[in-house]
Amino acid sequence: MLALSAIVAVLYAYLAWRLTTGLLGRLALIVPLAAIWAVPVIYWICEREPVTAMDEALHVLSYLSMGWLNFAVLLSLLRDGALLAAAGFHLPALRQALSSWGADAVLAGSMLALGGGMLAALRGPKLRHIDVPVAGLPPDLHGLKIALISDLHVGPTVGRAYVRRVVHMSNALNADLVALTGDLVDGPVARLRSAIAPLAQLAPAGRVFAVLGNHDYYAGAQAWTEHFRSLGLCVLLNEAEIVARGNATLVVGGVLDPAASLFDREQGPRPELAAVPGAGAAFRLLLAHNPKLAPQAEQVGFDLQLSGHTHAGQFFPWTLAVRWVHAPHVAGLSRQGRMWVYVSSGTGTWGPPVRFGTEPELTLLRVVRPDLIQLP
Repeated sequence: MLALSAIVAVLYAYLAWRLTTGLLGRLALIVPLAAIWAVPVIYWICEREPVTAMDEALHVLSYLSMGWLNFAVLLSLLRDGALLAAAGFHLPALRQALSSWGADAVLAGSMLALGGGMLAALRGPKLRHIDVPVAGLPPDLHGLKIALISDLHVGPTVGRAYVRRVVHMSNALNADLVALTGDLVDGPVARLRSAIAPLAQLAPAGRVFAVLGNHDYYAGAQAWTEHFRSLGLCVLLNEAEIVARGNATLVVGGVLDPAASLFDREQGPRPELAAVPGAGAAFRLLLAHNPKLAPQAEQVGFDLQLSGHTHAGQFFPWTLAVRWVHAPHVAGLSRQGRMWVYVSSGTGTWGPPVRFGTEPELTLLRVVRPDLIQLP
């Protein structure tokens, strides 16, 4: 956290140097923005409870400042690059224009990008329909519908109204199963009990399965596991449930997140424990928050892994960075050997409530026999 804070301070200083003149102008930019960043860090370190409305507002302002900082630094770097090019190619008119109004353009452009990104994030998830072809699927499993919710990140910027909207959208799909692939919360049960309550209305009852993500561990894994179960969610911790559909059965497995080892060195993801090899199931589904578990899941016989975690980068330039970290399973449908992997771009947002180049999503996956559908 201290290293991240140092990086943020350096970036603020860079903007103050490039976009303002004079000591007063630079202080006017850097002091309030640095304070907005620092206050939530102090609360996090001190674990201050209960959180007041003012605390929540400061958290939101901090997240917004990070989003603005992202776009302002990008645009300022573009401006500096253009200034260097203008000098190198002897374009005095362009250099003069960039020097005169370039700083104003950076400030205005970063605010517009932040505002547009907020609208994209807060208008709610887009519904995606995905067909997953599985060879040899029994007729009774053809057309199996799975609603996927991932990375809600209920907390300062995602509240009860958003959760209620997601639940309403999911229930309208009439899915056979609902899968929640982690990072549902950013805070303790005592603080978010009301905001998360609409998840109890998810349907079909008894077929709502969940795993924990790294943020759920940071928020208190044991307490949240108990609370999720009290809401009717079947939380899978390196284990599985057998589900019948007609005369066929399928395995729904779920694994711990790698973050579990941060709290207990003996804990970690064990896909082999969730595969139930002796069950005689015709289809095996794995819920794993982190898509990096795909090679292990494929080795133990799963047919489809559902994941989240990446947010598809959420906004530029992290949309590029996440490809470097998580390729080939970044977002959408991909293959890991014989197994399919679907990575949600996230139903909510983390940090800045901003989407730029990505969209929040609620996904309806349909498992189908290839010989019964027309593939593109």
